[in-house]
Amino acid sequence: MSLFLHVVSVDEAVAAAERIAVPAGREEIPLSDACGRILAADVRSPADIPGFARSVVDGYAVVAADTTGASEAMPAMLACTGRIAMGRAEGRPVRPGECRYIPTGGVLPAGADAAAMIEYTERIGTEVLISRPVAPGENVIARGEDFAEGGVVLAAGRRITPRDMGVLAAAGCDTVTVAVPPKVGIISTGNELVPVGAVPGPGQVRDANGSLCAGFVRMHGGTPVAYGIVRDDRASLAAALERATAECDIVLLSGGSSKDDRDMCADTVASRGEVLVHGIAIAPGKPTIIGRADGRPVIGLPGHPASAFVVLHAIAAPLLRAVTGERHVPRPVSAVLGEPVPSARGRQDYVRVRLEDGKAFPVFGKSGLLNTLVQSDGLVVVPAGREGMEPGEAVEVLLW
Repeated sequence: MSLFLHVVSVDEAVAAAERIAVPAGREEIPLSDACGRILAADVRSPADIPGFARSVVDGYAVVAADTTGASEAMPAMLACTGRIAMGRAEGRPVRPGECRYIPTGGVLPAGADAAAMIEYTERIGTEVLISRPVAPGENVIARGEDFAEGGVVLAAGRRITPRDMGVLAAAGCDTVTVAVPPKVGIISTGNELVPVGAVPGPGQVRDANGSLCAGFVRMHGGTPVAYGIVRDDRASLAAALERATAECDIVLLSGGSSKDDRDMCADTVASRGEVLVHGIAIAPGKPTIIGRADGRPVIGLPGHPASAFVVLHAIAAPLLRAVTGERHVPRPVSAVLGEPVPSARGRQDYVRVRLEDGKAFPVFGKSGLLNTLVQSDGLVVVPAGREGMEPGEAVEVLLW
């Protein structure tokens, strides 16, 4: 079986990967464990937040109309009728011509509709002089202004951040419903590979892709499951793939960069399901496989780590988002190209770049080199219809 010459566009490859995604299950977990997880259901506010109007400054609760025209030369003079204590509702209303001291976060009493900042006031006995007018609602958060009862606090598909955890806590969510992290099996193939802790002999290299894939999976909401190094023979690969598809939700096959080995990987996947893509118009990463084995999505990655990392970003990331339901797609940063970038028409080039003072400089290197991964900050995508890009062109950088 050989479909390698039938390359498809990156968009077609992504669509194929998303079609075979199997949505993750759901589970309810404590809020304390939720950071980094993907919300599987909308979180709605059980009540108005805040549940009362409150001041956002230290100052005086006032009737805004009483401060109209106030200035340093002619301040408004109001009678102070006391202080508002934190954490307690004030029973007495503020009447026209009155004010009451209020701390930040204090409950705005009935009758008052604004708060005058203490910096623009002066206390003289029981009188308060206000030298700057305030408008209705100024320096005040109204009841339900943060979140109205029943309103969406956080939408499904959001990756929970530390700030989200604070919001969820304020909404009374001590547990949240999240996507179950997909288990992603990682199989490294190649007779030349040795474990990370081994000393390579002549013609051997350490398995870099196993660790690279594991880190990528964790950063994208999955749980990596390592199946070690598999030699380049069909029986070994078939056995490893059978085990991985039985235990995992997705499988990443890394290596087998020669045409015969790629055919072996494709044949092995096809024997347990189907190969949807065997070749993508992308550089680096053309010999990528997308298929399904035993009902599980399988992506065959190039053996070179730099190429594999590009394919992980271009293909595996959309697949993982489709599985977990994550809706956030990282936003690129804008830059100006600092040097020319050559490209061949008909393929989508992912060029590694470093950022410096708003400019993106390409980091070129031979396909087998690792240093371009650590020397670059991200990727610039050259569309398939372009024959390179010139210095001074505006570009979008996809950060690693």
